[in-house]
Amino acid sequence: MFPLMESGLWMSLGAKAFDLWSLRRSVGVQASGVHTTIELIGRNRPGLLSEVFAVLTDLKCNVVAAEVWTHNSRMASVVYITDEATGGPIDDADRLSKIKQLLRYVLKGNRDKRSANTAISLGVTHTERRLHQMMYADRDYDRGDADEEESPSDRRKLQVTVENCTDKGYSVVNVRCKDRPKLLFDTVCTLTDMQYVVFHATLIAEGPEAYQEYYIRHSDGLPISSEAERQRLILCLEAAIKRRNTEGVRLELCCDDRVGLLSDVTRIFRENGLTVTCAEVSTRGSQAVNVFYVMDASGNPVQSRTIEAIRNEIGEAILHVKDDMYSKSSPQDGGKFSFGNIFRSRSEKFLYSLGLIRPDS
Repeated sequence: MFPLMESGLWMSLGAKAFDLWSLRRSVGVQASGVHTTIELIGRNRPGLLSEVFAVLTDLKCNVVAAEVWTHNSRMASVVYITDEATGGPIDDADRLSKIKQLLRYVLKGNRDKRSANTAISLGVTHTERRLHQMMYADRDYDRGDADEEESPSDRRKLQVTVENCTDKGYSVVNVRCKDRPKLLFDTVCTLTDMQYVVFHATLIAEGPEAYQEYYIRHSDGLPISSEAERQRLILCLEAAIKRRNTEGVRLELCCDDRVGLLSDVTRIFRENGLTVTCAEVSTRGSQAVNVFYVMDASGNPVQSRTIEAIRNEIGEAILHVKDDMYSKSSPQDGGKFSFGNIFRSRSEKFLYSLGLIRPDS
């Protein structure tokens, strides 16, 4: 009934989260006790991830984990690296400066008009929460930077409405879209980062669709006060939901980990005309467990012969293909919707227990 609900949500929304002022950088680096964290954001293009991993390999860095999101022509990534020689974090200031300089050069390319100065990150946060913050600060919700207009069919799959409930002093946010894991996480993170407080919420998952309703106020206690603010909230929630939507063919790589593995694999993708739309990289003991979603350089589905050529080169036993299938349901009525009180009690108790909503003042 409630696949939307995710453990650890409240911890990722706590007071230790990054301040938004620290997010407007193209590269940030931070050393922890076991690894060094690199944050990347810039304009997405075919081969970008391959170039990033090649630079890190040349600089004797081993990638132990990474997560990559792309949306609206932008790319954001959090990469965890260790020193190839010692297996520990990289804390040499000169070396870190060189890593940032070279990665910034790769990210900037010749088209990225938004590139900013580099800076060392200022804290620790949940990786996916951080990716939301980075892309929000980078204004990936601004469709003016998109290469293509959104199709009417895509618009029907996701509906976000925002209205004011004047008698109660709330703004009411309704979201209807395809259900998937971590949907609640994505929407609540965005509301929190935009300085809104959730007082009531209703969550329903029926079949392939999910419905969310939030009664919110701004952190100053007021509802949404202008049409511009309403439209901005709609765009930001739409972007938050789409960032994690995976497009393309799912490729799963599982093999012995080694330095330069990601550089080699993504180079093969690039040489075969593929672009990575999403990636999850992890290391479990001595094993590399990686997931890539790929499309061709024009954003079209990958031809089967290209996939087979890649598998032959990388190894059929270690690279597996999982087609990303989407539910095909009939378009629903596009009008406004609301939820009955019958569902409100149960979902409110859950969110109240996490501290994500507040009682009426």
